[in-house]
Amino acid sequence: MKQASTEAYAKINLTLDVTGKRPNGYHDVCMVMQSIGIHDIVTVQTETGADDIELTISHCDLPTDSSNLAYRAAQLFLQRTNKQSDGIRIHIEKHNPIAAGLAGGSTDAAAVLVLLNDLYQTGLTQEQLMEMGLALGADVPFCIAGGTMLAEGIGEVLTPLPHAPQAFVVLCKPPVAVSTPAIYRAIDSVDIARRPDTQAMLRALKDGDLQAVSALLYNVMQPVTANMHPEIDDICRIMREHGAMNAIMSGSGPTVFGMFADRARAEKAKKFLAAHYTEVFLTKFCRAGQVKQA
Repeated sequence: MKQASTEAYAKINLTLDVTGKRPNGYHDVCMVMQSIGIHDIVTVQTETGADDIELTISHCDLPTDSSNLAYRAAQLFLQRTNKQSDGIRIHIEKHNPIAAGLAGGSTDAAAVLVLLNDLYQTGLTQEQLMEMGLALGADVPFCIAGGTMLAEGIGEVLTPLPHAPQAFVVLCKPPVAVSTPAIYRAIDSVDIARRPDTQAMLRALKDGDLQAVSALLYNVMQPVTANMHPEIDDICRIMREHGAMNAIMSGSGPTVFGMFADRARAEKAKKFLAAHYTEVFLTKFCRAGQVKQA
């Protein structure tokens, strides 16, 4: 039996703009994506002797069949590489919040592709794995590479950017359910009054200017999601009141993150929010999407 593990990191959106809708229903986006330190631990075993793919997940009750993106990643890998399964066992130690706007499912699927490429010694490049991952979802290619990237198209056209200047990041997920398709439908029916200044964000990243990066955080989905769930804006306000340089929603929500220049203020904000919400995290930016464990 062979085994390998990786830390599968979540992501946030420093900017998120919806720039159009395609005839097939997909939306064009322009966003700056950033890996963060909270992560699942994904372990893959091969040569288990089983006939099929087995998936187990700890700390949650997510499905473990072919409706799970990590399971489908293993199926896709075998199909694309023409490998015969010798028994694949996947275990996900779940720490990333679920349905949170942080690409938690996508990063697990990315991890499975990376680990199977290693275990089967197929020698696929990162670019080839990212191309494969796109068949699973638009966030999967980013989750394979990670770091700081400009994402365009439907999210699959990725351009590496200078690493974001380091900050302390507090995340808070309120206990509400957000449907990404519903948010996109709502976006289609409203006039977007404000958009992020993506070019200014790119300059701020190039300059390593933390104050400018924080000032330029913006997500066009936030007004739509917050109209349905006002506590999203409330959490942003609380973070700013507790010393965040800025705070916005990630993805389609509902998770909010705030950027802090120093740990003490970040700890204070986390403590206050943790008294009211169960899913609150303190982390930092990281420079990769997958980090293999020794």
